[in-house]
Amino acid sequence: MENLRNKFIMAPVKTGYGTKEGFVTQKHLNFYKARSKYIGAITPEPLYLDKGLRELPTQIGIDNDDKLTGLKQLTGVIHQGGAKAIAHLNHPGRMANPKIPGNYFVSSTENACENGGAKPESMDAVEMQKIKDLFVESAIRAKKADFDYIELQFGHGYLFAQFISKAVNNREDAYGGSFENRTRFPLEVLDTVKEKVDLPVIARISGDEMTPNGIKIDEMLRFSKILEEKGVSAIHVSAGTVCSTPPWFFQHMFVPKGKTWQLADKIREVIDIPVIYVGQINEFKDIDSIKDREKESYMAVGRPLVADPDFVGKYLGKVKENVRPCLACSEGCLGGVKSGKGLGCTVNPLVGKEDFILEKTKNPKEIAVIGGGLSGMTAAVTLKKRGHQVTLFEKDKLGGQFNLAYLPPHKQSLIRIIDYLKKEITDNKIEVVFKEVKSEDLTGYDEIIVATGSKPSIAPIEGLKEYFWAEILEDQNIPEDKRILIIGGGLIGTEVANKLLSKGNTVYMVEMLSEVARDMEMIERKLTLNSFKNENINIFVNTKVKKIEGRKVYIEGEDFKQIIENIDHIILSTGMKTYNPFETIQFDKPVYTIGDAYKVGKAQNAIENAFFTACKI
Repeated sequence: MENLRNKFIMAPVKTGYGTKEGFVTQKHLNFYKARSKYIGAITPEPLYLDKGLRELPTQIGIDNDDKLTGLKQLTGVIHQGGAKAIAHLNHPGRMANPKIPGNYFVSSTENACENGGAKPESMDAVEMQKIKDLFVESAIRAKKADFDYIELQFGHGYLFAQFISKAVNNREDAYGGSFENRTRFPLEVLDTVKEKVDLPVIARISGDEMTPNGIKIDEMLRFSKILEEKGVSAIHVSAGTVCSTPPWFFQHMFVPKGKTWQLADKIREVIDIPVIYVGQINEFKDIDSIKDREKESYMAVGRPLVADPDFVGKYLGKVKENVRPCLACSEGCLGGVKSGKGLGCTVNPLVGKEDFILEKTKNPKEIAVIGGGLSGMTAAVTLKKRGHQVTLFEKDKLGGQFNLAYLPPHKQSLIRIIDYLKKEITDNKIEVVFKEVKSEDLTGYDEIIVATGSKPSIAPIEGLKEYFWAEILEDQNIPEDKRILIIGGGLIGTEVANKLLSKGNTVYMVEMLSEVARDMEMIERKLTLNSFKNENINIFVNTKVKKIEGRKVYIEGEDFKQIIENIDHIILSTGMKTYNPFETIQFDKPVYTIGDAYKVGKAQNAIENAFFTACKI
């Protein structure tokens, strides 16, 4: 690893930018070129070994020599930026995507993942040999494609981990039971690859799968010593399994930062080869904390480089700009890939559009931006960087409704995007006027951007008079030990419920549709609903609130009616609607409406819409 120019490695992040045939595209080249300028090495997304083993329909393949031209272009772009290229080779086993036609499923077991997935076939000696051949053939192609390293995936619930984990491997032959037996097949593959290909090998492991009877640190200490003895060049220490603990696999904001670093600390104590730290290394203080360890450490950074391609360059002092922060929310990156749109980012509108150039205007204008939420601040900063003069009007405080977004449990990281945009406003010397704007305040401007956000939709419920919205989350409003009714079980209602439960309240949630939290990010939704199981919450779906009389609430479902009594507070969470107080006013100048004032959506929509609107002016 000493031939890397620094200790930073880009971790493999799935992009979904490939073709259905598995070829590298120009989008890949642009994406990795933007991230290769300051980092020591880049690990592109996991490369599939066989078209029947894909996790994504548009994943990059290394299964055939017809992929070599594109893979050489990819390593060429990475090398041109000064970074080394690492080929991440992984067999998903039973975790191959069951929705992709033609995929097949093998494992150490015949049991499917408990969280869903296809039923695999338990591998026999013939299948094991096929897999060894797949790895060797793919490693040879990696060498031909000018990769500098190979990384083998021994963790995260994929095939090798399916052998190593006692929770999965139920074999009674030479590949099951004892630690030596469970590690036998993964180590045989390693030996075969190292024998046939002279590229250095990095081993990626889960120090702990964070699941009962799964892989634990004690066995990984033993395994790491064996990997060192077998000539592995470094050990990359992560956590979790994609099967049953995906929050740890994705290092979601709901899991504690630093746990994977502690696992790496323990492994580093027993081996002399480099250890690679990973997991929410998304702030400079995280890097400093890891660098303060006794031994020199490598760091793998994934999603922070999605949010800001120059994250490492900024840490090293080679780029003098503010860091666009990764929020560890998985909303744009994981959500975009899962939806088929490809990798995106909540805070960075240029992910997947790296060829876009922010051009200076040839016609500077005086522009008023009304509203200082995420969209308004994004528009103001973008306009100023393009050379316009900007005045940002905000009646309350910068951040808008997103000032409530980081108040529910485990979501404190979301404040970083507000802090970032505030710093950008200050550093770009954008004038901020705190007042509620009247039309007469706008006479001196050439153009106007309206970013006034959205307001709650008020449900027509008989007797509904006093109620809260999400402002109940603020410290001065949050009740304790009360009986609270939440009308509406979408994202906002569910997040409010989570915070209220943490304060000892009894919560009743009434939702018209058949499920709650339907618009919540996948991992957050699962964790939140799981946490509800042992809490004092009563959820009614396919149910409406018919009438409110004092502290009595009358609800009605398809086949029942009920009165909920002694309600102390009512939270209204029945959706949002655009808010534009200027839509009926005729201005003698261009007016643009952005963010939630244009169309109610998520933070990613607001930021992206604001950025590209500002680029057109």
